[in-house]
Amino acid sequence: MQSEAKPEVGEATPRPLAELLSCPPATADLLNVTAQYIEFASGDIVFRQGAACRGLYVVASGQLQRRADRFQARLVLGSVHPGELVELAAALGNGQHTYSLVAQSPASLMMLPMDSLNQAFDIYPPLRMQLLEELAREVSRAYLSCCATRKAGMRRRTTKMSVTQSTAI
Repeated sequence: MQSEAKPEVGEATPRPLAELLSCPPATADLLNVTAQYIEFASGDIVFRQGAACRGLYVVASGQLQRRADRFQARLVLGSVHPGELVELAAALGNGQHTYSLVAQSPASLMMLPMDSLNQAFDIYPPLRMQLLEELAREVSRAYLSCCATRKAGMRRRTTKMSVTQSTAI
């Protein structure tokens, strides 16, 4: 019998999409009827940083990459895979994309238009809270990833300094 890997205490694991979007049948029907299925070729830009957010995106297939322009530099923020929600911050925040999304392979996304999403929030307010909780988990995962990357860089520098010092002796 295989044991399922359990997250560490305090780890911000993503929730299943069905759980995140669980709502009463009338609200679910509204979202299902208005959902749009969009396909992209490799290299296509799904949306650009700073543009108005048209909706909440769910990756159906393919691999996409998040990119951002910060302090006159272009940063790669990471990949997005099937089943992941994209741009919760824009959909729940000020309505502007916080990064650009580019297809790295042929990809398809389902988009829940902002008008329908806002109607769903009005009909069933807990849905907004469920998505806000997921956004908090997303921020926590990004922070932990950033910390791990920083620690790895510090270890490399410390090891490199140790090697340099020992060869100088």
